[in-house]
Amino acid sequence: MKRFILLLALVSTVPVAAQDAPSSGSDLWDRFQSPPNDARPMVRWWWFGPAVDTAELDREIVAMKAGGFGGFEVQPTYPLSLDDPAVGIRTLPYLSDPFLSALRHVGDTAHATGMRMDVTIGSGWPFGGPHVPVSQAAAEVHMVKLPVPAGADRVPLPSMQQGERALAIFIDGQRLTMIGADTISVKASPIERQAMLFGAGRTGQQVKRAAVGAEGFVIDHVSIAAVTNHLKTVGDRLLSAFAGTAPPYAMFSDSLEVYGSSWTHDLPEQFRRRRGYDLLDHLPALFADTPDSAAVRFDWSRTLSELVDERYLRPITDWAHARGTRFRAQVYGIPPPTLSSNALVDLPEGEGADWRSFTSTRWATSAAHLYGRPVVSSETWTWLHSPAWAATPLDMKVEADRHFLQGVNQIVGHGWPYSPPGAGEPGWAFYAAAALSDHNPWYPAMPAVTQYLQRVSAMLREGTPDGDVAIYLPIEDAFADMRPAHASVNEEKRSRLRGDVVAQVLDAGHGFDFVDAQAVVAGKLNARVLVLPGLTRMDPAALRAIATWVDRGGLLVATGAAPAAAGGLRDGRAGSLAVRPLVRSIFRMKNASIVPPQALGETLRRITSPTMVLAQPDAAVGFVRRKIPGGDLYFVVNTSARSIRTTARFAGDTGNGEWWDPLTGTRQAAGGGDIALSLAPYQSRLLVMSPKLPAARAAQTLRPLMDLSTGWEMTLRAPPPGTSWTSVAALRHYSGAIRYSRRFVLPKRGSSGRVILDFGEGTPLPDIGGDRPRAAIAAPVREAAIIRINDREAGTVWAAPWQIDIGPFLRSGQNQIDVTVMNGATNALSARTLPDRRLLTMRYGERFVDQDRDKLAPAPSGLLSRITLNVASSDAP
Repeated sequence: MKRFILLLALVSTVPVAAQDAPSSGSDLWDRFQSPPNDARPMVRWWWFGPAVDTAELDREIVAMKAGGFGGFEVQPTYPLSLDDPAVGIRTLPYLSDPFLSALRHVGDTAHATGMRMDVTIGSGWPFGGPHVPVSQAAAEVHMVKLPVPAGADRVPLPSMQQGERALAIFIDGQRLTMIGADTISVKASPIERQAMLFGAGRTGQQVKRAAVGAEGFVIDHVSIAAVTNHLKTVGDRLLSAFAGTAPPYAMFSDSLEVYGSSWTHDLPEQFRRRRGYDLLDHLPALFADTPDSAAVRFDWSRTLSELVDERYLRPITDWAHARGTRFRAQVYGIPPPTLSSNALVDLPEGEGADWRSFTSTRWATSAAHLYGRPVVSSETWTWLHSPAWAATPLDMKVEADRHFLQGVNQIVGHGWPYSPPGAGEPGWAFYAAAALSDHNPWYPAMPAVTQYLQRVSAMLREGTPDGDVAIYLPIEDAFADMRPAHASVNEEKRSRLRGDVVAQVLDAGHGFDFVDAQAVVAGKLNARVLVLPGLTRMDPAALRAIATWVDRGGLLVATGAAPAAAGGLRDGRAGSLAVRPLVRSIFRMKNASIVPPQALGETLRRITSPTMVLAQPDAAVGFVRRKIPGGDLYFVVNTSARSIRTTARFAGDTGNGEWWDPLTGTRQAAGGGDIALSLAPYQSRLLVMSPKLPAARAAQTLRPLMDLSTGWEMTLRAPPPGTSWTSVAALRHYSGAIRYSRRFVLPKRGSSGRVILDFGEGTPLPDIGGDRPRAAIAAPVREAAIIRINDREAGTVWAAPWQIDIGPFLRSGQNQIDVTVMNGATNALSARTLPDRRLLTMRYGERFVDQDRDKLAPAPSGLLSRITLNVASSDAP
């Protein structure tokens, strides 16, 4: 309960990022067309080495802004080159004066250009470095089995490594007194036995992907001494670069990947104070199944989780606030924060694109909704279409939409690789991620991509989240199941919270948030329906709050069975005595039920009205609902490579809905009732229902005007539309741009002027699945095209439906079309041998391994389908 009170107190004191006030009607339309700058996507900016130069840093910031990015997160990381004065590559060791000078320069440039700047409180991940003594390195508890020969009355102990100490030894289930440093006395036995020695030591984990000068142990994230040392040595040193000027917008912590972290030096004392008994008497329960093991593991996990909150998250937030900045953090991993731990940071962040199952993205957005964080970000494109440089604009949209569907409204792209001029083309790239810099041949299309992301992000900050269904995370069960080798709540959720729970809620037509015990006790349960997904244990205080909520009309559905126990060894026994009568009382109420796991979706359809329901159910269609003043705003996405045409009904229907297209910034009337839903592959739209909307045009049917598939002139002797550049030997490994040009005569047209240039449809491809997301479609434009009509830029085509309205740029009679098509860098890279990293590895060790380089191959490029000119039916000549 102390932890719940702590969280409640912090919620009222932590500042949040500013955002413009929500609006409706014509103001909302204005914000859609010209969204605020703070909704622009950001990028993670990798500084390799770091070997950076101020002139190139300035050039890249300008390129970022020109591409429509609103800011960057500086992440110094591993070197990609030895120092080479001949090409201007010089490594600036991490935290050195030259490095800090570069950081200050970037801060000044960001401020001058209106770009947001965040800085990671370390290099690589997790936090650590050369300043971490072994006594503050990530700690673990481990078990060693010692043979005890028949007749032996003493057991020699193995030698302890530096930073390691013996905690307890057990034989025949009994803890023995440790009276010496080298041996332990035991009662002799005529049979051979086995003793179990438990020790506290150091995991030895080193900082991953560290910059030069940042190598060293990962810190103990549940040691206040280790965290304080890191903030003083690294955090304050970083911020000293900004003395006399504004600090970075936020300081950042990546996901907690402190593998094997399961202990800290004073854990026994903290455990005894919080749990009321001696953990050392029960150490075997952490490793083996005993009658009390689940209860002991619950208490151990809960204690670690409390220490993460109190010694890592809260101190860093306090440290950031005292220095005039914010704390942005990915609050999940090892050691184990809970969902409500996100309440301790200013800007929660997630990662993971699988919108139909448990992800750390939904974990972060749920906490943001519960605890009033209006802006929530996600690390996006981490493994997009690997290898590096393979990702396309459409790939970016496909993954970003799946983050938006989970409630994200700030994209942090992964990412932008700094590359010195001497590195050649396409330059440096991170070992595993999309390379989204201006070295990408299709980068001139980036402003159109970021404008789409900016529009959606801005609209998903409007109003308040819907939250009609809540899914209670079985964190209590996760605590009881965790072992020292892998103490992670969110990883436990991936296996315990079956994907069909999330899928059934979505397929029943509902949006949802996750909740946990802390949020429920804090009074954050505001949903109409709460789902308890097969819980065994439940916090009694949370259950009492749920009982009150049900009594006031809340709808409760438990799948499989209701919880029957509490958690820990001591308070858990007393808690279990409270849980059982509470459960019996709750499920006697008419609005609470226990159903088979597979019947969850059917039950939701029966007990409550859906938020959105399709005439033809389709798992590829996702939505987010935001409640805006006087109405509703929906973000609707086709997540598949096929077209979808159906109708749908929406809660909050006012009869005068409008479809807003975030790709083009246009709108059309949608009406009400059974609203027509037409989505091209991977297309998304916003449905806005507000009584104050300005009138929108009615939907129009397109009719063909002329076929423009032939008669084009191409630069570089490229093949005509319908044929890939790779069919020409000289262009097979070409990465860059080719211009297609032709003239045509336009007949006299009607007054509305809607003339659509259509580049054709894509062909669905098999979905490769796995953890390398990509668009599973052979697009007709590879990878993007900038359209000019009569020497005026008309726009960019990069996503379905691969059409553009060129009506405003046309004139009666003769017209000129120029289509500049850009492909990706992989075609050129596929002709090159892999870089020789031998000397780099000899100098710095193997800090990374390039991923999926064996998959490099020339990709189809150019205009690959028929090209037609169409007019709206009312515009036909």
